[in-house]
Amino acid sequence: MQVSVETIGNIDRKMTVAIPAAQIDQEVEKRLKSMSGRVRIDGFRPGKVPFSVVKQRYADSVRYEVVEKLLGTTFQQAANQEQLRVAGLPEIDLKAMEEGKDLEFTASFQVYPDITIAGVETLTITRPVAEVTDADLEKMVGVIRKQNQEWQEVDRAAQVGDTVNVDFDGTINGEAFDGGAAQDYSVELGAGRMLKDFEEGLVGMKAGEEKTIDVAFPETYHAENLKGQTAQFKLSMKRVRESVLPEVDADFIKKFGVEDGSVETFHAEVRKNMQRELDNALKSQLKQQVMDGLAALHEVDIPKSLVSDEIRYIREEFSQNTSTSADNMPDELFAPQAERRVKLGLLVGEIIRQHGLQRDPARVDAMLETLASTYEEPQALKDYYRSNRQAMQTIEAAVMEEMIVEWTLGLATVAEEARDFDSVMNPNKQA
Repeated sequence: MQVSVETIGNIDRKMTVAIPAAQIDQEVEKRLKSMSGRVRIDGFRPGKVPFSVVKQRYADSVRYEVVEKLLGTTFQQAANQEQLRVAGLPEIDLKAMEEGKDLEFTASFQVYPDITIAGVETLTITRPVAEVTDADLEKMVGVIRKQNQEWQEVDRAAQVGDTVNVDFDGTINGEAFDGGAAQDYSVELGAGRMLKDFEEGLVGMKAGEEKTIDVAFPETYHAENLKGQTAQFKLSMKRVRESVLPEVDADFIKKFGVEDGSVETFHAEVRKNMQRELDNALKSQLKQQVMDGLAALHEVDIPKSLVSDEIRYIREEFSQNTSTSADNMPDELFAPQAERRVKLGLLVGEIIRQHGLQRDPARVDAMLETLASTYEEPQALKDYYRSNRQAMQTIEAAVMEEMIVEWTLGLATVAEEARDFDSVMNPNKQA
């Protein structure tokens, strides 16, 4: 086998490979002979078909099969021989496939880039720190109570925070429009799910009252025929209900699995859950900073095939998480995220390789224990992970990411920043 490799760019390669004709012909001959005792051809008894007839009829198809297999195996052997780390599948251009002639093909492909990890000590990382305060705990208990609120009908004017049921009939210049009418429609006042003018028009109405209001549709409204229009809505209030929050008593507390029903135990459980979520959010934000820093420090040539593979994974994730098919969405929509993932994967892999970071079984077990503690049957979850290699690899990868973060923080300049619970848990809202 003769091999020559041409460097086209930083990671682009073109390989020319020649396979001796004798190697191909021998394999074709071998396969044809093995077929002689099995093929059935009209006019001949089974197992008695002359080799010349078998060769005449099947030689071309067998040669094609032999060449197809040799292309893959030979390319891999040639890549290993030349010590090339191939990224993705090559594009094969077959030059000739004639009996008695050497087989020559060219393979165009990309290799994994050479990466030098450097400059990490120039990074400045801000480590967010926060704790769950008594005020945070009380606020969370209030959220839990609101999530379990009941609605009680009242005989008074509607106010912000109430839920009302209303019949409405909308027109523009006296003409009805799609979606402009409904019966017994439920609206939570102040939630902002309806247009501002519509909600404000309902405030102050009592059950049984009717009135007509003007509602302005914004220029950015999703329905083209309603953008910038002003509609008239005839409103008929059906009922007004106010929120009734449950008391934090034993019956309420036991709904959350706190068997003793005590407020102290309930608060302790809520605080523990809040602390776990806070710790995870702090770790996530710190990791994000580290990965952003590493990505900004290093220019990396990214193999196109790896990006294509990552786009496919992101499509699958999108479809699973949104129950919406992403098959018809353009690759460009997912490309930036895919390129970032591939780049970070290459950087992380190179740090692990260059600095000899090893998976720590104790940390893997500890992370699995932490994950399992959030489930009703922790042992069942642990058994599942330990019996499923693919699932276990996600835990191992998360541990390696933690080790990368620690390694980076050991070199970078790190400054702590005090944050409150809400700003950590809702960073987009704060921004």
